[in-house]
Amino acid sequence: MEREEFQITNRRSRSSVHMRELVAQVVLSHRQFIQPLFIDETLDKRTPIASLNEINSDTLESALAQIESDLKSGITKFLIFPVPKNKSLSNFNYDFAITAIHTIKEKFGNEVWLAADVCLCSYTSHGHCGILNSQGTKVLNHESVTELANYALQLAQAGADCIAPSDMMDGRIAAIRNALDQHQLDSVSIMSYSSKFSSQFYGPFRDACRSTPQATKLSDRKTYQLSPGNGNDALQCAIRDAKEGADLLMVKPAAHYLDIISKLKSATNQPVAAYHVSGEYQGIELLAQANLVDRAKAQTEVWTALKRAGADIIISYAARHAKKWIEELEY
Repeated sequence: MEREEFQITNRRSRSSVHMRELVAQVVLSHRQFIQPLFIDETLDKRTPIASLNEINSDTLESALAQIESDLKSGITKFLIFPVPKNKSLSNFNYDFAITAIHTIKEKFGNEVWLAADVCLCSYTSHGHCGILNSQGTKVLNHESVTELANYALQLAQAGADCIAPSDMMDGRIAAIRNALDQHQLDSVSIMSYSSKFSSQFYGPFRDACRSTPQATKLSDRKTYQLSPGNGNDALQCAIRDAKEGADLLMVKPAAHYLDIISKLKSATNQPVAAYHVSGEYQGIELLAQANLVDRAKAQTEVWTALKRAGADIIISYAARHAKKWIEELEY
């Protein structure tokens, strides 16, 4: 008897959870997640961030408690955002950030891996990521890079395992790498915000860091952050940063820029970090609060998409839930 011809189908590979697990090309691991932490010098107690569900601004003391809790949840890697009390146009005081890094590493040692965000937006009274000219119309690249390298060096000397420059100034990776190497800190890595776009999805973060650009002649960050319409610029900046000494390359935002993640991974073959930013995260949280999605399933679906696009590392505000949610994930 001749075999009846059937239309070719892949449904057998989806027929059971066992088959779906066997053929899955993406396998998530909480070990590749980084948890952002906001540590605010102005606070005397932990304060919920109204625009970021379940995320707090911490005092240094409460941050230590949060890290201890996160370690029990399987998260050992953190991206620290220090929020200083005082803002100025120059002569910035980094003592609070230095104390925060030193205190965390003194308590937890090598149990934790600390990446320290390096930018001036939380320090400047105008909210821009660098030093402005006297007319307030332009961010000065050379002056900003010099200051950023100085800041990065101090954070590394305090114990940061990784420096994460988010400012988008040209040449800052080379300047930071040189400063670290000249001070025998060649083991400190650099995670460059190499493909950071000018985006509408940073709003909750800017609330937390009080870093929204103020009413100046330069009202936005479009002259130094990337345009969403120019993917080639993102790739060129990332390739440049890799050549200058960046160990990890970041795409930010992540979920709306999967094409950039994929192209960057192919172009460099370096480790790529995807930052699922505050607005992307909060969008899912609001849908979950309205019972329109399952929170854990929606967040893990995005994480899976990021990994499928080529991300090696995921920075997520929900990272502290990653181990539990991944263990419960149904393929």
